[in-house]
Amino acid sequence: MPKQTSNDEPGRQRPSLRRRIPWIPALITLAVVISSAAAVRPVRDAATMQEISEAFLVRPIGYVAIAPFSNVFDLITLLSVRQHIAMFLGLIVLFTAWRITRAIRGASGRSHVKATAIAFVAFVLTYVTAVLLPRPMAYLVSQDANVIRVDFHSHTSGSKDAAGWFSVERNRDWHRNGGYDAAFITDHATVAAAERGLVGNPRAGLDSVVLLQGIEATWAGEHIALLGAERTYKGLLTPNLRDVDPEAVNFASAVATREPVIVWNHAKALNKLPPASGPGTAGIRAMEISNGSPANMDKIRPKRAAIVAFANKYDLALTTGTDSHGWGRTAPNWTLMRPLRWRGLTGDELALRIERVIREGGFQATRVVERVVADPGASTFALALTVLAAPARMLTTLSTDERVMWLVWTWLVTAVVWWRARSR
Repeated sequence: MPKQTSNDEPGRQRPSLRRRIPWIPALITLAVVISSAAAVRPVRDAATMQEISEAFLVRPIGYVAIAPFSNVFDLITLLSVRQHIAMFLGLIVLFTAWRITRAIRGASGRSHVKATAIAFVAFVLTYVTAVLLPRPMAYLVSQDANVIRVDFHSHTSGSKDAAGWFSVERNRDWHRNGGYDAAFITDHATVAAAERGLVGNPRAGLDSVVLLQGIEATWAGEHIALLGAERTYKGLLTPNLRDVDPEAVNFASAVATREPVIVWNHAKALNKLPPASGPGTAGIRAMEISNGSPANMDKIRPKRAAIVAFANKYDLALTTGTDSHGWGRTAPNWTLMRPLRWRGLTGDELALRIERVIREGGFQATRVVERVVADPGASTFALALTVLAAPARMLTTLSTDERVMWLVWTWLVTAVVWWRARSR
């Protein structure tokens, strides 16, 4: 009589085909493959939201090697506050739906508690890792050697709301890894860190980043960046360096070709501040169209078209600001400019050259570039779909190498899980 196999033992049945298929890795594989049919460039023009050809995003080998983690951490860093909330609520809905199906199949209350605890810990660890863990950064490269990549709005530990460890040299290192040639240090109510950064400046266009002096202050309740504050221009702010002195700005702007360059950061109401109307006039000369702060993304994105129209009407330059406070390792945007013979300049010379381009070039002075993300704008429905839309948009921006690594990691983890289950 033939020996009975384990699958023929009384009370044991071979698992159904549905239970034997690794559905999660299969669905991830399907999503990675299908999304390649709708692939887009990972960077776009921040004003028109169209693809650009003069610059491209580079992912270093370390970034690609851990592509699933790099991409997810970048996704988290590039979400606005509203999107973070929508993502959290969406994950709760999906998790609840999953546990309901498990309950229908007889899952115990203990298993629900365990699954909830694991999900919560995984969520918190993912966010903490995205914000704090050092990792390779994707960076922007321009095909034109005459183009300079600038950040007009960044902070250091000199700003009270920034990370305590984000010194001016760590700011420089962050910008170098993100593909910038120059960055303005615009701390709140102080230029101390910016002054320290000037001491360590290389000549422009070398391996390191040139740090330039500015300050973030308020004017009629709006946030502005005053380029060259307390260096090229003094006495334009109140004694505590927190607010603009309009009369002082009017007086300083009377000298044509030397008017202070003021950038309007993450504008709230477009009727609050006066735009400059030409040489020898005071007012705003540039508008921020893309900001990397989660809170300020929600201020800019819904009125992107209005900001562009305003800047075009008054011939104002468009700029981007990472608004980096030391959290995360994702470069969100860049401003491309063509200052005349900028390579080899000192920091002060470069700052003056950048200001001149803005004054003379106006709306045509810059090209603003940002990472491609799911942008709900003012649509509540699109915002509600963040839990699906944000990952879907992320997948469409992957390079071929990243897609390969997604498949490698997916099935490697699946194989390890399968092996551990078999070993038990």
